[in-house]
Amino acid sequence: MEYTQLSWHDRGQLWLRLGLRGALTLGAAALLIWVGLPLLSLLSPFVLALVLAWVLNPAVRWLQRRTKVSRKVLSMVLVILVFAVIGGVLFGLGWMAVDQVRSLFDNRQSVLDDLLGGLLGVVNSVQRFLAGLNGVVPEEVITTSEDLINTLVGWLQGLDFSGWFAQMAGQAPSMVTNLSGFAVALVVFMMASYFITGDYPRLRFELTDRVPMVARDFCRSVKDIFMSAFGGYVKSQLILSAGVFVILTVGFLLMGQPYGLLLAFGLAVLDFIPIIGAGTVMVPWAVVDMVLMQFGEAAALMAVWGVIVVFRRVAEPKILGDQTGLSPILSLVGIYVGMEAGGVLGMVVGPLLLLVCINLAKLGIFRPLLDDLALAAGDINAILRSGRRVDGPGGK
Repeated sequence: MEYTQLSWHDRGQLWLRLGLRGALTLGAAALLIWVGLPLLSLLSPFVLALVLAWVLNPAVRWLQRRTKVSRKVLSMVLVILVFAVIGGVLFGLGWMAVDQVRSLFDNRQSVLDDLLGGLLGVVNSVQRFLAGLNGVVPEEVITTSEDLINTLVGWLQGLDFSGWFAQMAGQAPSMVTNLSGFAVALVVFMMASYFITGDYPRLRFELTDRVPMVARDFCRSVKDIFMSAFGGYVKSQLILSAGVFVILTVGFLLMGQPYGLLLAFGLAVLDFIPIIGAGTVMVPWAVVDMVLMQFGEAAALMAVWGVIVVFRRVAEPKILGDQTGLSPILSLVGIYVGMEAGGVLGMVVGPLLLLVCINLAKLGIFRPLLDDLALAAGDINAILRSGRRVDGPGGK
């Protein structure tokens, strides 16, 4: 393939364009990190209110057409209903949590005694096992293992629950301050939700009417791409959670676990949330069973959890690809890179960002940049191949 050198004028314009694009990209990233994120945190009640208004807008329009009631009245009723339902659920969960914590504190000594009794049984079994290894493994390994076990037992025996609660009581003033700030933000969120929901059509018109048609069409295309990616991801997670529910139901039925269906449903709901997952309940549950010498149930729980882990690792790239349009390998790349860059949350965001970038590329957003990079690569290749000094207006 033959490459043609650019003139100094064309070469200067080319590298000027590339430099400007690079500077604008770095500037946008810096602006997002040092200005956008702090501003988003500061205005978070209003941003959440805008999202809630966007979600409630179809329901408000439908009720307004059917009932002919004022939009502001319907907005107030729906906002109050949403906050009442969410508040009721959170209050119920909080009440249960407080009641269980209080019960745990009242019975802390008996719980600790049961834990120590189970642990001492495990320690005796381990010590007998180590004694059987005497002469097989170096004595230093056995001594180190016994020291670790004795340290763990001593740590459990020295647990001071009263000191923990005293420390929590000392942090009460700061917790009260944070709680008051949260209460103010919650009130602002509720009021902003009503105001924005009531005036949503007018606010939307005021915003879009001042945006040029070209930018409006571009923003609409980006919104459609993002919503398609997000909807596909949610659908894929629902399919995966349904598979996890089936695995849990079968596993609990084989174990003879009481209320296995309810437990399977609850853990499947937790597994839908990547940050939590069913393992956050099943693994501690298995550890407690091991401490209490219930090794059969612990092994069964870990086996069921292992099946869930294998199912998600094998099926997630394929299902995510079918629902979002990403190939399995690209889905796997998005999940892995997202995990390495942002942890568990990055596993959710990674495939979405990858899909959005691919669809933006299909719209031709990156075409000018790719053309300039190809032109620059061809110019550099031509210079390196010529072996002559470039000193003329035509590049020769």
